Amino acid sequence: MNRREFIRRAIPVTALPFVLNGFPLRAYGRSPLLDAITKAAVTTDRVLVLVQLGGGNDGINTVIARDQYHAYMNARQNIALPELSILPLTSETGLHPAMTGMRSLYEDGKLAIVQGVTYPNPDLSHFRATDIWLTAADYNETLSDGWLGRYLQQEFPGYPVGYPNEVTPDPLAIQIGADVSLALKSSSGPMAISLYDPDSFYQLIQNGNNGGVAQSPKTPAGHELSFIQEIATQSQDYAAQVKTAADKISSATRSAMYPGPGKNYLADQLKIVATLIAGGLKTRLYIVNLYGFDTHSSQVDGGDSKNGEHAALLEKLSTAISAFQDDLNTLGIGDRVLGMTFSEFGRRVYSNSSLGTDHGTAAPMFLFGNGVKPGIIGANPDLTDLVDGNLKMQFDFRSVYTSVLQQWFATGTAELNATLLQTFPAIPVVRKSYYIDENGNRLYSSTCRLYNNYPNPFNPSTTIAYDLPDDGTVLLEVFDITGRKIATLVNGFQPAGSYKVTFTASNRLASGVYICQLRWGETLAIRNKMLLLK
Repeated sequence: MNRREFIRRAIPVTALPFVLNGFPLRAYGRSPLLDAITKAAVTTDRVLVLVQLGGGNDGINTVIARDQYHAYMNARQNIALPELSILPLTSETGLHPAMTGMRSLYEDGKLAIVQGVTYPNPDLSHFRATDIWLTAADYNETLSDGWLGRYLQQEFPGYPVGYPNEVTPDPLAIQIGADVSLALKSSSGPMAISLYDPDSFYQLIQNGNNGGVAQSPKTPAGHELSFIQEIATQSQDYAAQVKTAADKISSATRSAMYPGPGKNYLADQLKIVATLIAGGLKTRLYIVNLYGFDTHSSQVDGGDSKNGEHAALLEKLSTAISAFQDDLNTLGIGDRVLGMTFSEFGRRVYSNSSLGTDHGTAAPMFLFGNGVKPGIIGANPDLTDLVDGNLKMQFDFRSVYTSVLQQWFATGTAELNATLLQTFPAIPVVRKSYYIDENGNRLYSSTCRLYNNYPNPFNPSTTIAYDLPDDGTVLLEVFDITGRKIATLVNGFQPAGSYKVTFTASNRLASGVYICQLRWGETLAIRNKMLLLK
Protein backbone atom coordinates (compact mmCIF):
# COMPACT_ATOMS: atom_id res chain seq x y z
CA MET A 1 0.00 0.00 0.00
CA ASN A 2 1.54 3.32 -1.05
CA ARG A 3 1.17 6.51 0.93
CA ARG A 4 -1.67 7.93 -1.14
CA GLU A 5 -3.65 4.72 -0.75
CA PHE A 6 -2.89 4.71 2.97
CA ILE A 7 -4.26 8.22 3.34
CA ARG A 8 -7.37 7.34 1.36
CA ARG A 9 -8.17 4.24 3.42
CA ALA A 10 -6.70 4.82 6.85
CA ILE A 11 -7.32 8.43 7.76
CA PRO A 12 -11.12 8.15 8.10
CA VAL A 13 -10.65 5.17 10.45
CA THR A 14 -7.71 6.35 12.53
CA ALA A 15 -8.76 9.99 12.71
CA LEU A 16 -9.10 11.23 16.25
CA PRO A 17 -11.72 13.94 16.80
CA PHE A 18 -10.37 17.16 18.31
CA VAL A 19 -12.81 18.82 20.69
CA LEU A 20 -12.94 22.55 21.38
CA ASN A 21 -15.73 23.82 23.64
CA GLY A 22 -17.42 20.44 23.22
CA PHE A 23 -17.23 20.35 19.40
CA PRO A 24 -14.96 17.98 17.43
CA LEU A 25 -13.00 19.62 14.62
CA ARG A 26 -11.53 18.30 11.37
CA ALA A 27 -8.48 20.19 10.19
CA TYR A 28 -7.03 20.57 6.70
CA GLY A 29 -3.61 21.77 5.51
CA ARG A 30 -2.64 25.16 4.05
CA SER A 31 -0.82 25.97 0.85
CA PRO A 32 2.73 27.32 1.18
CA LEU A 33 2.24 28.94 -2.21
CA LEU A 34 -0.55 31.15 -0.88
CA ASP A 35 1.67 32.67 1.80
CA ALA A 36 4.72 32.89 -0.42
CA ILE A 37 3.02 34.65 -3.33
CA THR A 38 0.68 37.07 -1.61
CA LYS A 39 2.87 37.68 1.46
CA ALA A 40 -0.28 38.97 3.11
CA ALA A 41 -0.31 39.35 6.88
CA VAL A 42 -2.41 36.97 8.92
CA THR A 43 -4.92 39.71 9.69
CA THR A 44 -5.63 40.27 5.99
CA ASP A 45 -6.36 36.66 5.01
CA ARG A 46 -9.92 36.18 3.77
CA VAL A 47 -12.14 33.55 5.34
CA LEU A 48 -15.22 31.70 4.06
CA VAL A 49 -17.69 30.16 6.51
CA LEU A 50 -20.23 27.68 5.14
CA VAL A 51 -23.39 27.02 7.13
CA GLN A 52 -25.08 23.77 6.15
CA LEU A 53 -28.83 23.59 6.83
CA GLY A 54 -29.35 19.86 6.88
CA GLY A 55 -32.69 18.37 5.86
CA GLY A 56 -33.91 20.73 3.15
CA ASN A 57 -35.02 24.16 4.32
CA ASP A 58 -38.47 25.44 3.37
CA GLY A 59 -37.43 28.54 1.48
CA ILE A 60 -40.99 29.59 0.73
CA ASN A 61 -41.69 30.19 4.44
CA THR A 62 -38.19 31.63 4.96
CA VAL A 63 -38.13 34.32 2.26
CA ILE A 64 -41.77 35.14 1.59
CA ALA A 65 -43.15 36.51 -1.68
CA ARG A 66 -45.28 39.32 -0.27
CA ASP A 67 -46.38 40.30 -3.78
CA GLN A 68 -47.93 36.82 -4.24
CA TYR A 69 -49.56 36.52 -0.83
CA HIS A 70 -52.90 35.31 -2.25
CA ALA A 71 -51.21 32.45 -4.16
CA TYR A 72 -49.02 31.73 -1.12
CA MET A 73 -52.05 31.43 1.15
CA ASN A 74 -53.94 29.24 -1.32
CA ALA A 75 -50.99 26.83 -1.67
CA ARG A 76 -50.27 26.33 2.02
CA GLN A 77 -53.15 27.67 4.03
CA ASN A 78 -52.46 25.44 7.06
CA ILE A 79 -48.86 26.68 7.47
CA ALA A 80 -48.92 30.13 5.82
CA LEU A 81 -47.66 33.02 7.92
CA PRO A 82 -50.05 35.86 8.74
CA GLU A 83 -49.42 38.68 6.32
CA LEU A 84 -48.84 41.29 9.01
CA SER A 85 -46.27 39.11 10.80
CA ILE A 86 -43.87 38.95 7.85
CA LEU A 87 -40.74 41.07 8.32
CA PRO A 88 -40.59 43.35 5.26
CA LEU A 89 -37.35 43.66 3.30
CA THR A 90 -38.89 45.32 0.24
CA SER A 91 -42.44 45.96 -0.89
CA GLU A 92 -42.34 42.55 -2.64
CA THR A 93 -40.28 40.38 -0.29
CA GLY A 94 -40.08 39.61 3.43
CA LEU A 95 -38.55 37.26 6.00
CA HIS A 96 -40.05 34.84 8.50
CA PRO A 97 -40.94 36.72 11.71
CA ALA A 98 -38.39 34.65 13.68
CA MET A 99 -35.52 36.14 11.64
CA THR A 100 -35.20 39.55 13.23
CA GLY A 101 -31.42 39.29 13.47
CA MET A 102 -30.98 38.64 9.78
CA ARG A 103 -33.48 41.36 8.90
CA SER A 104 -31.22 43.75 10.83
CA LEU A 105 -28.22 42.52 8.85
CA TYR A 106 -30.14 43.20 5.64
CA GLU A 107 -30.96 46.72 6.77
CA ASP A 108 -27.28 47.24 7.68
CA GLY A 109 -26.16 46.17 4.19
CA LYS A 110 -24.57 42.94 5.35
CA LEU A 111 -26.93 40.34 3.88
CA ALA A 112 -27.59 39.12 0.33
CA ILE A 113 -30.29 36.69 -0.76
CA VAL A 114 -29.97 34.64 -3.93
CA GLN A 115 -33.42 33.49 -5.04
CA GLY A 116 -34.40 30.20 -6.67
CA VAL A 117 -31.16 28.25 -6.31
CA THR A 118 -31.02 24.61 -7.42
CA TYR A 119 -29.69 22.72 -10.49
CA PRO A 120 -31.15 21.12 -13.63
CA ASN A 121 -33.19 17.95 -13.01
CA PRO A 122 -32.99 18.20 -9.21
CA ASP A 123 -32.99 15.05 -7.10
CA LEU A 124 -35.38 14.87 -4.15
CA SER A 125 -33.38 12.32 -2.15
CA HIS A 126 -31.58 13.73 0.89
CA PHE A 127 -28.49 11.62 0.26
CA ARG A 128 -28.18 12.16 -3.46
CA ALA A 129 -29.07 15.84 -3.34
CA THR A 130 -26.55 16.46 -0.56
CA ASP A 131 -23.86 14.67 -2.56
CA ILE A 132 -24.61 16.87 -5.56
CA TRP A 133 -24.31 20.07 -3.53
CA LEU A 134 -21.09 18.91 -1.84
CA THR A 135 -19.39 17.66 -5.00
CA ALA A 136 -20.83 20.18 -7.52
CA ALA A 137 -21.78 17.23 -9.75
CA ASP A 138 -24.44 17.13 -12.45
CA TYR A 139 -27.67 15.31 -11.58
CA ASN A 140 -26.56 12.24 -13.58
CA GLU A 141 -22.95 12.27 -12.41
CA THR A 142 -21.46 10.69 -9.28
CA LEU A 143 -18.24 12.14 -7.91
CA SER A 144 -16.16 10.95 -4.96
CA ASP A 145 -14.36 14.25 -4.41
CA GLY A 146 -15.88 17.51 -3.22
CA TRP A 147 -15.74 20.97 -4.74
CA LEU A 148 -13.64 22.38 -1.91
CA GLY A 149 -11.49 19.26 -1.88
CA ARG A 150 -10.62 19.89 -5.51
CA TYR A 151 -9.99 23.55 -4.73
CA LEU A 152 -7.63 22.65 -1.90
CA GLN A 153 -5.89 20.03 -4.01
CA GLN A 154 -5.12 22.70 -6.59
CA GLU A 155 -3.58 24.84 -3.87
CA PHE A 156 -1.27 22.21 -2.39
CA PRO A 157 -0.78 18.96 -4.32
CA GLY A 158 0.96 16.32 -2.22
CA TYR A 159 -0.76 17.04 1.10
CA PRO A 160 -0.45 15.73 3.83
CA VAL A 161 3.23 14.82 3.39
CA GLY A 162 5.40 17.62 4.75
CA TYR A 163 2.59 19.47 6.54
CA PRO A 164 2.55 21.36 8.83
CA ASN A 165 5.85 23.18 8.38
CA GLU A 166 7.41 26.53 9.20
CA VAL A 167 5.75 28.26 6.26
CA THR A 168 2.39 26.53 6.66
CA PRO A 169 1.85 25.83 10.36
CA ASP A 170 -1.94 26.11 10.35
CA PRO A 171 -4.82 24.14 8.82
CA LEU A 172 -6.39 25.51 5.64
CA ALA A 173 -9.91 24.45 6.59
CA ILE A 174 -11.73 23.32 9.69
CA GLN A 175 -15.01 21.50 9.93
CA ILE A 176 -16.77 21.56 13.25
CA GLY A 177 -18.53 18.23 13.54
CA ALA A 178 -17.88 14.53 13.84
CA ASP A 179 -17.60 13.66 10.14
CA VAL A 180 -15.39 14.83 7.30
CA SER A 181 -17.62 16.56 4.78
CA LEU A 182 -17.59 15.18 1.27
CA ALA A 183 -17.12 18.79 0.15
CA LEU A 184 -13.59 18.65 1.58
CA LYS A 185 -12.43 15.36 0.06
CA SER A 186 -10.07 15.11 -2.89
CA SER A 187 -9.38 12.34 -5.38
CA SER A 188 -6.55 11.06 -3.16
CA GLY A 189 -8.73 10.88 -0.06
CA PRO A 190 -9.81 13.20 2.76
CA MET A 191 -7.71 16.33 2.93
CA ALA A 192 -7.96 15.87 6.65
CA ILE A 193 -6.43 15.05 9.94
CA SER A 194 -8.39 14.99 13.16
CA LEU A 195 -7.50 16.10 16.62
CA TYR A 196 -8.99 15.18 19.98
CA ASP A 197 -8.96 16.98 23.34
CA PRO A 198 -6.65 20.02 22.95
CA ASP A 199 -5.28 19.79 26.47
CA SER A 200 -4.26 16.14 26.26
CA PHE A 201 -2.81 16.57 22.77
CA TYR A 202 -0.92 19.66 23.85
CA GLN A 203 0.49 17.63 26.74
CA LEU A 204 1.61 14.97 24.28
CA ILE A 205 3.44 17.59 22.26
CA GLN A 206 5.18 19.00 25.31
CA ASN A 207 6.28 15.55 26.43
CA GLY A 208 7.36 14.47 22.96
CA ASN A 209 5.25 11.32 23.16
CA ASN A 210 5.52 9.23 20.00
CA GLY A 211 3.17 6.42 20.90
CA GLY A 212 5.80 4.32 22.65
CA VAL A 213 7.83 3.53 19.52
CA ALA A 214 11.30 5.09 19.56
CA GLN A 215 12.27 4.01 16.05
CA SER A 216 10.44 1.94 13.44
CA PRO A 217 12.13 -1.26 12.22
CA LYS A 218 13.77 -1.22 8.78
CA THR A 219 11.07 -3.38 7.21
CA PRO A 220 8.16 -2.69 4.83
CA ALA A 221 5.80 -2.74 7.80
CA GLY A 222 8.15 -0.45 9.69
CA HIS A 223 8.14 1.98 6.77
CA GLU A 224 4.35 2.22 6.93
CA LEU A 225 4.46 2.52 10.74
CA SER A 226 6.76 5.52 10.35
CA PHE A 227 4.19 7.09 8.07
CA ILE A 228 1.41 6.46 10.60
CA GLN A 229 3.57 8.15 13.25
CA GLU A 230 4.10 11.08 10.86
CA ILE A 231 0.34 11.52 10.50
CA ALA A 232 -0.15 11.30 14.28
CA THR A 233 2.55 13.92 14.87
CA GLN A 234 0.92 16.14 12.27
CA SER A 235 -2.39 15.84 14.13
CA GLN A 236 -0.73 16.87 17.37
CA ASP A 237 0.99 19.81 15.71
CA TYR A 238 -2.31 21.11 14.37
CA ALA A 239 -3.84 20.64 17.81
CA ALA A 240 -1.12 22.89 19.23
CA GLN A 241 -1.80 25.59 16.65
CA VAL A 242 -5.57 25.51 17.23
CA LYS A 243 -5.16 25.56 21.00
CA THR A 244 -2.71 28.47 20.83
CA ALA A 245 -5.16 30.49 18.74
CA ALA A 246 -8.09 29.66 21.02
CA ASP A 247 -6.18 30.59 24.17
CA LYS A 248 -5.50 34.12 22.86
CA ILE A 249 -9.15 35.20 22.89
CA SER A 250 -11.18 35.50 26.05
CA SER A 251 -14.77 34.27 25.97
CA ALA A 252 -15.82 36.34 28.96
CA THR A 253 -15.97 39.67 27.13
CA ARG A 254 -18.10 38.20 24.32
CA SER A 255 -20.59 36.10 26.26
CA ALA A 256 -23.42 38.63 25.96
CA MET A 257 -23.39 38.44 22.14
CA TYR A 258 -24.35 34.76 22.05
CA PRO A 259 -27.36 32.95 23.58
CA GLY A 260 -25.15 30.99 25.99
CA PRO A 261 -23.47 27.57 25.89
CA GLY A 262 -25.86 24.80 24.89
CA LYS A 263 -28.76 27.11 24.04
CA ASN A 264 -28.02 27.46 20.32
CA TYR A 265 -25.90 24.76 18.71
CA LEU A 266 -25.06 26.87 15.65
CA ALA A 267 -24.13 29.91 17.74
CA ASP A 268 -21.78 27.75 19.82
CA GLN A 269 -20.02 26.60 16.63
CA LEU A 270 -19.76 30.09 15.15
CA LYS A 271 -18.32 31.44 18.39
CA ILE A 272 -15.48 28.90 18.04
CA VAL A 273 -14.91 30.03 14.46
CA ALA A 274 -14.70 33.69 15.51
CA THR A 275 -12.34 32.74 18.35
CA LEU A 276 -9.93 30.91 16.06
CA ILE A 277 -9.92 33.63 13.40
CA ALA A 278 -9.31 36.38 15.95
CA GLY A 279 -6.72 34.21 17.69
CA GLY A 280 -4.52 34.34 14.60
CA LEU A 281 -5.17 30.95 13.00
CA LYS A 282 -4.53 31.27 9.28
CA THR A 283 -7.37 28.92 8.42
CA ARG A 284 -9.46 30.14 5.48
CA LEU A 285 -12.38 27.70 5.28
CA TYR A 286 -14.82 26.66 8.00
CA ILE A 287 -17.91 24.45 7.83
CA VAL A 288 -20.58 24.51 10.54
CA ASN A 289 -24.04 22.97 10.52
CA LEU A 290 -27.59 23.15 11.79
CA TYR A 291 -29.78 20.10 11.17
CA GLY A 292 -33.50 19.41 11.52
CA PHE A 293 -34.97 21.09 8.42
CA ASP A 294 -36.76 17.96 7.12
CA THR A 295 -40.14 19.30 8.23
CA HIS A 296 -42.65 16.80 6.83
CA SER A 297 -44.92 17.33 9.83
CA SER A 298 -45.41 19.81 12.68
CA GLN A 299 -43.52 22.48 10.78
CA VAL A 300 -45.82 24.96 12.52
CA ASP A 301 -47.94 24.86 15.65
CA GLY A 302 -51.54 24.03 14.83
CA GLY A 303 -52.93 27.19 16.29
CA ASP A 304 -50.14 29.60 15.38
CA SER A 305 -48.16 29.32 12.16
CA LYS A 306 -45.62 31.86 13.44
CA ASN A 307 -44.34 29.23 15.89
CA GLY A 308 -43.30 25.63 15.61
CA GLU A 309 -40.34 23.54 14.57
CA HIS A 310 -39.39 25.61 11.53
CA ALA A 311 -39.68 28.90 13.39
CA ALA A 312 -37.37 27.57 16.12
CA LEU A 313 -34.76 26.57 13.53
CA LEU A 314 -34.92 29.90 11.73
CA GLU A 315 -34.66 31.76 15.04
CA LYS A 316 -31.49 29.79 15.85
CA LEU A 317 -30.07 30.47 12.40
CA SER A 318 -30.85 34.19 12.54
CA THR A 319 -29.67 34.69 16.11
CA ALA A 320 -26.44 32.76 15.55
CA ILE A 321 -25.47 34.58 12.36
CA SER A 322 -26.35 37.99 13.80
CA ALA A 323 -24.32 37.32 16.97
CA PHE A 324 -21.43 35.98 14.90
CA GLN A 325 -21.36 39.10 12.74
CA ASP A 326 -21.44 41.36 15.80
CA ASP A 327 -18.65 39.32 17.37
CA LEU A 328 -16.48 39.52 14.25
CA ASN A 329 -16.84 43.29 14.10
CA THR A 330 -16.15 43.68 17.82
CA LEU A 331 -12.99 41.59 17.38
CA GLY A 332 -11.95 43.76 14.43
CA ILE A 333 -12.04 40.97 11.85
CA GLY A 334 -15.45 41.54 10.24
CA ASP A 335 -14.01 42.66 6.89
CA ARG A 336 -12.19 39.36 6.48
CA VAL A 337 -15.12 36.96 6.77
CA LEU A 338 -17.83 35.98 4.28
CA GLY A 339 -20.59 33.55 5.26
CA MET A 340 -22.85 31.42 3.07
CA THR A 341 -25.78 29.11 3.85
CA PHE A 342 -26.82 26.10 1.80
CA SER A 343 -29.32 23.24 2.05
CA GLU A 344 -29.76 20.17 -0.15
CA PHE A 345 -33.13 21.33 -1.51
CA GLY A 346 -36.20 23.43 -0.74
CA ARG A 347 -39.75 22.20 -0.11
CA ARG A 348 -42.81 21.80 -2.32
CA VAL A 349 -45.07 24.81 -2.82
CA TYR A 350 -48.17 23.02 -1.53
CA SER A 351 -48.16 21.98 2.12
CA ASN A 352 -49.35 18.56 3.26
CA SER A 353 -52.10 17.61 5.71
CA SER A 354 -49.58 17.07 8.55
CA LEU A 355 -48.81 20.77 8.94
CA GLY A 356 -45.60 20.24 6.99
CA THR A 357 -43.98 20.26 3.58
CA ASP A 358 -42.40 17.58 1.42
CA HIS A 359 -39.14 17.52 -0.55
CA GLY A 360 -38.93 20.20 -3.22
CA THR A 361 -36.40 21.93 -5.44
CA ALA A 362 -35.33 25.58 -5.52
CA ALA A 363 -34.70 27.65 -2.39
CA PRO A 364 -32.93 30.87 -1.38
CA MET A 365 -29.30 31.05 -0.26
CA PHE A 366 -28.00 33.67 2.18
CA LEU A 367 -24.60 35.36 2.02
CA PHE A 368 -23.56 37.57 4.92
CA GLY A 369 -20.68 39.76 6.01
CA ASN A 370 -19.26 43.26 5.74
CA GLY A 371 -17.99 42.54 2.24
CA VAL A 372 -21.18 41.12 0.78
CA LYS A 373 -23.01 43.03 -1.93
CA PRO A 374 -26.35 43.50 -0.14
CA GLY A 375 -29.78 43.02 -1.60
CA ILE A 376 -31.91 40.40 -3.31
CA ILE A 377 -30.52 38.70 -6.41
CA GLY A 378 -33.27 37.36 -8.66
CA ALA A 379 -37.03 37.67 -8.49
CA ASN A 380 -39.47 36.14 -6.05
CA PRO A 381 -40.19 32.58 -7.23
CA ASP A 382 -43.45 32.26 -9.15
CA LEU A 383 -45.77 30.25 -6.89
CA THR A 384 -48.17 29.36 -9.74
CA ASP A 385 -45.78 28.58 -12.63
CA LEU A 386 -44.51 25.23 -11.35
CA VAL A 387 -42.90 21.99 -12.55
CA ASP A 388 -44.60 19.00 -10.91
CA GLY A 389 -45.60 21.19 -7.99
CA ASN A 390 -42.09 22.59 -7.54
CA LEU A 391 -40.40 25.94 -8.13
CA LYS A 392 -38.39 26.60 -11.25
CA MET A 393 -34.66 27.26 -11.13
CA GLN A 394 -33.33 30.81 -11.36
CA PHE A 395 -29.68 30.17 -10.49
CA ASP A 396 -27.52 27.05 -10.55
CA PHE A 397 -25.89 26.64 -7.14
CA ARG A 398 -22.53 26.27 -8.90
CA SER A 399 -22.88 29.86 -10.11
CA VAL A 400 -22.90 30.89 -6.46
CA TYR A 401 -19.79 28.76 -5.83
CA THR A 402 -18.13 30.33 -8.88
CA SER A 403 -18.98 33.82 -7.65
CA VAL A 404 -17.56 33.22 -4.18
CA LEU A 405 -14.34 31.68 -5.49
CA GLN A 406 -13.85 34.40 -8.08
CA GLN A 407 -14.91 37.44 -6.11
CA TRP A 408 -13.80 36.50 -2.60
CA PHE A 409 -10.68 34.39 -3.19
CA ALA A 410 -9.80 35.75 -6.67
CA THR A 411 -9.51 32.22 -8.04
CA GLY A 412 -8.03 32.05 -11.54
CA THR A 413 -9.72 30.55 -14.59
CA ALA A 414 -7.72 27.32 -14.64
CA GLU A 415 -8.29 26.68 -10.94
CA LEU A 416 -12.00 27.42 -11.27
CA ASN A 417 -12.32 24.91 -14.11
CA ALA A 418 -10.48 22.26 -12.11
CA THR A 419 -12.67 22.93 -9.07
CA LEU A 420 -16.15 23.07 -10.62
CA LEU A 421 -15.38 20.98 -13.74
CA GLN A 422 -17.55 23.26 -15.91
CA THR A 423 -17.98 26.98 -16.51
CA PHE A 424 -20.83 28.72 -14.72
CA PRO A 425 -21.76 32.41 -14.96
CA ALA A 426 -20.89 34.49 -11.92
CA ILE A 427 -23.37 36.72 -10.13
CA PRO A 428 -22.45 39.79 -8.04
CA VAL A 429 -22.21 38.69 -4.40
CA VAL A 430 -19.22 40.73 -3.14
CA ARG A 431 -19.08 44.54 -2.97
CA LYS A 432 -15.48 44.74 -4.14
CA SER A 433 -13.04 41.91 -3.83
CA TYR A 434 -9.89 43.09 -2.15
CA TYR A 435 -7.06 42.20 0.17
CA ILE A 436 -4.28 44.17 1.85
CA ASP A 437 -0.79 43.50 0.46
CA GLU A 438 2.43 43.42 2.47
CA ASN A 439 2.78 47.21 2.15
CA GLY A 440 -0.70 47.94 3.45
CA ASN A 441 -2.18 48.70 0.01
CA ARG A 442 -5.79 47.68 -0.61
CA LEU A 443 -6.01 45.74 -3.90
CA TYR A 444 -9.39 45.45 -5.63
CA SER A 445 -10.72 42.92 -8.08
CA SER A 446 -12.26 43.75 -11.45
CA THR A 447 -13.34 42.13 -14.66
CA CYS A 448 -9.82 41.71 -16.03
CA ARG A 449 -9.17 38.16 -17.19
CA LEU A 450 -6.13 35.90 -17.29
CA TYR A 451 -6.46 32.98 -19.72
CA ASN A 452 -4.91 29.53 -19.51
CA ASN A 453 -1.45 29.54 -21.05
CA TYR A 454 -0.90 27.60 -24.26
CA PRO A 455 0.64 25.11 -24.67
CA ASN A 456 0.38 23.63 -21.21
CA PRO A 457 2.45 21.54 -20.41
CA PHE A 458 5.19 23.44 -22.25
CA ASN A 459 8.91 23.28 -23.05
CA PRO A 460 10.52 25.74 -23.23
CA SER A 461 7.97 28.45 -24.22
CA THR A 462 4.31 29.15 -23.63
CA THR A 463 1.94 32.01 -24.45
CA ILE A 464 0.07 33.90 -21.74
CA ALA A 465 -3.01 35.92 -22.79
CA TYR A 466 -5.02 38.43 -20.77
CA ASP A 467 -7.72 41.10 -21.22
CA LEU A 468 -7.83 44.53 -19.60
CA PRO A 469 -11.26 46.21 -19.32
CA ASP A 470 -9.68 49.64 -18.85
CA ASP A 471 -6.34 51.44 -18.87
CA GLY A 472 -4.06 50.63 -15.97
CA THR A 473 -0.73 49.51 -14.62
CA VAL A 474 0.00 45.84 -15.29
CA LEU A 475 2.38 43.55 -13.41
CA LEU A 476 2.73 40.06 -14.89
CA GLU A 477 5.12 37.74 -13.05
CA VAL A 478 6.08 34.07 -12.86
CA PHE A 479 6.79 32.27 -9.56
CA ASP A 480 7.92 28.77 -8.71
CA ILE A 481 5.89 26.54 -6.39
CA THR A 482 7.72 27.87 -3.30
CA GLY A 483 6.80 31.46 -4.13
CA ARG A 484 10.23 32.51 -5.47
CA LYS A 485 9.90 34.99 -8.34
CA ILE A 486 11.27 33.59 -11.61
CA ALA A 487 10.51 36.35 -14.10
CA THR A 488 8.76 39.69 -14.60
CA LEU A 489 7.07 39.63 -18.00
CA VAL A 490 5.21 42.97 -17.90
CA ASN A 491 5.59 45.91 -15.54
CA GLY A 492 4.05 49.17 -16.69
CA PHE A 493 1.04 51.06 -17.99
CA GLN A 494 -1.15 49.45 -20.69
CA PRO A 495 -4.36 50.70 -22.32
CA ALA A 496 -7.51 48.58 -22.33
CA GLY A 497 -7.35 45.66 -24.72
CA SER A 498 -6.22 42.07 -25.26
CA TYR A 499 -2.58 41.04 -24.85
CA LYS A 500 -0.32 38.04 -25.37
CA VAL A 501 3.09 37.51 -23.77
CA THR A 502 5.56 34.67 -24.29
CA PHE A 503 7.32 33.09 -21.34
CA THR A 504 10.46 31.09 -22.12
CA ALA A 505 11.90 28.93 -19.36
CA SER A 506 15.66 29.19 -18.95
CA ASN A 507 17.86 26.11 -18.99
CA ARG A 508 18.31 26.34 -15.23
CA LEU A 509 14.60 25.87 -14.48
CA ALA A 510 13.63 22.33 -13.54
CA SER A 511 10.46 20.55 -14.58
CA GLY A 512 7.52 21.36 -12.34
CA VAL A 513 4.59 23.67 -11.63
CA TYR A 514 5.06 27.42 -12.05
CA ILE A 515 2.59 30.17 -11.27
CA CYS A 516 1.67 33.06 -13.55
CA GLN A 517 0.29 36.02 -11.60
CA LEU A 518 -1.42 39.11 -13.04
CA ARG A 519 -2.03 42.37 -11.21
CA TRP A 520 -3.92 45.17 -12.93
CA GLY A 521 -4.34 48.55 -11.29
CA GLU A 522 -5.82 47.91 -7.87
CA THR A 523 -6.90 44.38 -8.77
CA LEU A 524 -6.28 41.39 -6.55
CA ALA A 525 -3.75 39.10 -8.18
CA ILE A 526 -5.17 36.46 -10.52
CA ARG A 527 -3.13 33.26 -10.77
CA ASN A 528 -2.89 30.32 -13.15
CA LYS A 529 -0.70 27.22 -12.95
CA MET A 530 1.75 26.32 -15.74
CA LEU A 531 3.51 22.95 -16.07
CA LEU A 532 7.06 22.81 -17.43
CA LEU A 533 8.05 19.35 -18.68
CA LYS A 534 11.63 18.88 -19.88
